[in-house]
Amino acid sequence: MDLKKYIDSVKDWPIEGINFKDISPLLLNPKVFEESIKGMCNLISEKPRMLAGVDSRGFIFASAMAAKLNLGLLLLRKGGKLPPPKIDIEYELEYGLGKLEIKEAQKKGTEIVLIDDILATGGTISAACDLCLKAGYKVKQALVLIDLISIHPDELTLSNGIRVESLIQLD
Repeated sequence: MDLKKYIDSVKDWPIEGINFKDISPLLLNPKVFEESIKGMCNLISEKPRMLAGVDSRGFIFASAMAAKLNLGLLLLRKGGKLPPPKIDIEYELEYGLGKLEIKEAQKKGTEIVLIDDILATGGTISAACDLCLKAGYKVKQALVLIDLISIHPDELTLSNGIRVESLIQLD
């Protein structure tokens, strides 16, 4: 199934110069959504203890994948959403600054796989990885639904040496 045809592009959203990738058509079709979840689950090389979804569209895929794989789910929230105690990190977005926060690992070294919807410049997934490491988790993999391959460097590697894997690659 060609999942690319279920991704719309919205020019100049949320600001001029950004070509927003709208996943709504993919989510509206249950068979297509199920296929995307199956495809992302198949990218996992070794079953972790938990999946970690990045706020907010990463939650959609991470929660469905966690249910399918019978795994726990960790939520990386946008700044100001979690009560203390928490750990946070600030990072640059394509169009501003962002902040993510997380709860500290109850068991240091818990293996997780990061899940998000899209890889553009790499700022969010890099910050998510750094935050999880800071909180005591061991990031085994990082997966996204869509990789905008022409926006980030070819050799984009996260701070722990892993590369982000994707189900769909778009220019």
